[in-house]
Amino acid sequence: MAIDGTGAHAGMRLPPLVAGAVQLARRRAFPFSCRPEQGRLLCALASGARTGIAETGTGCGVGLAWMAVGATPGVPIVSVERDAGMAAAVAELFAGMPDVTVVHGDWTAVYDHAPYDLVVLDGGGQGKTGAAADPDLLLEPGGTLVIDDFTPARGWPPSHDGRPDEARLHWLEHPSLRAVELRPAPDLASIVAVRRFPGD
Repeated sequence: MAIDGTGAHAGMRLPPLVAGAVQLARRRAFPFSCRPEQGRLLCALASGARTGIAETGTGCGVGLAWMAVGATPGVPIVSVERDAGMAAAVAELFAGMPDVTVVHGDWTAVYDHAPYDLVVLDGGGQGKTGAAADPDLLLEPGGTLVIDDFTPARGWPPSHDGRPDEARLHWLEHPSLRAVELRPAPDLASIVAVRRFPGD
């Protein structure tokens, strides 16, 4: 989720599926789509997935569309959205794509189809903090986890509102992950992590 990710796609040449999701977001006055820079990252990561892809927080399906564009045909993609109307609208948008399933429910419904080799935690914090998602249950060993929409860290430890950024540190220091902060844009950061293999 980005503050004006939907608007950031304006005037860009987009894959048709992504353009359709952006149009849906505009019709629904939903500004919080992922930004194009994040979308291209998701597209690239999805191209390496072989057993399954999942995201929490479908929104209007812009990030989902970027992943579907990159994914190999036959790789299942599951996206979970808590807003029933949004989930239904996105399911209709992807109706012709048998590899894509949009689930209406709490983010924890993503566990029902686990494990995956790419998981994107999105949607305003779903699974990112508090009762955070468990990468050992969600990911295959060697699978990739993406947590997006952070402000780039300027030092160590990373801080937020003058205090250590516990949400970011949770993922960067998670014992099951090898994690790094990437900057798809100067003002945008994502954590990309790979689940360690047993004994690693």
